[in-house]
Amino acid sequence: MVENRETRFEQDIETSLIQRGGWEKESFQDSHYEDSVGIDVDKLIAFIEKTQPKQWERYLTIYQIDAKRKLMKRFDEEVNTHGVLHVLRNGIRDRGVTLKVAFFRPVSGLNEELQEKYEANRFTCTRQFAYSPNNRNTIDMVLSVNGIPLVALELKNQYTGQSVENALVQYQQNRNPKELVFNFNRRFLVYFAVDHYEVYMTTKLAGNKTYFLPFNQGSKGPGNNGGQGNPQNPDGYPTAYLWEQVLQRDHLMDVFQRFMNLEVKKEKQDGKEITKKTLIFPRYHQLAVVRKLIADVKMKGSGENYLIQHSAGSGKSNSIAWLAYHLASAHDKEDHPIFASTIIVTDRTVLDRQLQNTILSFDHTTGLVETIDHSKSSQDLKNAINDGKKIIITTLQKFPVIYQEVDAASGRNFAVIVDEAHSSQTGNSAQKLKAALADKEATLEEYQAIEEGIEATTPDDQDELVKTLLSQGRHHNLSFFAFTATPKEKTIEMFG
Repeated sequence: MVENRETRFEQDIETSLIQRGGWEKESFQDSHYEDSVGIDVDKLIAFIEKTQPKQWERYLTIYQIDAKRKLMKRFDEEVNTHGVLHVLRNGIRDRGVTLKVAFFRPVSGLNEELQEKYEANRFTCTRQFAYSPNNRNTIDMVLSVNGIPLVALELKNQYTGQSVENALVQYQQNRNPKELVFNFNRRFLVYFAVDHYEVYMTTKLAGNKTYFLPFNQGSKGPGNNGGQGNPQNPDGYPTAYLWEQVLQRDHLMDVFQRFMNLEVKKEKQDGKEITKKTLIFPRYHQLAVVRKLIADVKMKGSGENYLIQHSAGSGKSNSIAWLAYHLASAHDKEDHPIFASTIIVTDRTVLDRQLQNTILSFDHTTGLVETIDHSKSSQDLKNAINDGKKIIITTLQKFPVIYQEVDAASGRNFAVIVDEAHSSQTGNSAQKLKAALADKEATLEEYQAIEEGIEATTPDDQDELVKTLLSQGRHHNLSFFAFTATPKEKTIEMFG
């Protein structure tokens, strides 16, 4: 009975991932996983043959019967240099041949060929995954893409007297970080510890020094003030959001493509400068806020205002970077880009650097991010807006100048992300930015509709009223996204 209950939790997760999550069930015995290289090489080659036949033919011509060994050698060289996340996004290059190891879903539905290649990915779910050539240990569940193991799950069942704490200890004491698959950023990108009630996560195993972050929704659910943990789930396990939402294959691939990033910092340690690398996997609240905002934008289009309360120290800078990148590539139902530019307003130089580094890890397009800092003029900002730069970072002080100098923007939509939206930022300067970017024609029509009723009572203030109407209220071509840890009354009032 205990054994049945022990496996029931795993079976329920596996069934959900296969029936609802888009994963393919694969028994470990049926796979061709090679523990010496930490990959199912045959599966990877089959994917390359199917999606890139001409490139693979060239590769075979170069290496002939040695192609499989050379592919793994080159794969590991690239992974050792750049990490598996980079290789997953960019593929490998060998003797002039570029080979993709995975394809991501296109942001627009117009690219049918890329969509077909995305569908050709092999998404496999394997239980009791024997990862090592050195022992017979197994991981409860592993999710792999084209034979590359990327997600590890240790699942603990309250029915058997175990909890998420047992999974954390298992990772710390029974999973040797020197094993190939557990090397940082070489195979697994994220490790989850899961029981019925809680989820924890890490991107790096380091024995007893392994640092886990909670991956819970909060006791009252995402976006609601509450305590630790997860709310009760009348339809299943409280942690079901992990496999029903986060690990759904399209959502997970989006995390790999447009959320995860490798953070590289220089730190002083014992008088020496060391390089510290951290793989950033979004916390649940970060995923929830970005996806909720993007879904609303896609449904309603431009013209809405959003106020996001985001606690200090909970990854607000990354949330802003992820939102900016998603807004820059957001398309409507007709597959048209929703915004011409996304403008981020901040005075934090650390955010400037972090944002650029984060987005460059996703997309190496030259000029994708334009920074208009204190060393540049308001004319530079005006040019960036009118040149249609996709992501622009600027300072609050430049707001009033935009009002005076920006060209007419009729027919173009803008997303404006305000970092730390205190009342000073949502007051006169921010309103002038709204005026600068608002669709003048639409706003003046709005004014004309109510002009008669106001004219008799405030004729002397008409000019000021026009200016106020231009800078207040919603405008069809401008969306505000304000992030703050401590929203004030004036801020809440302005954002409704």
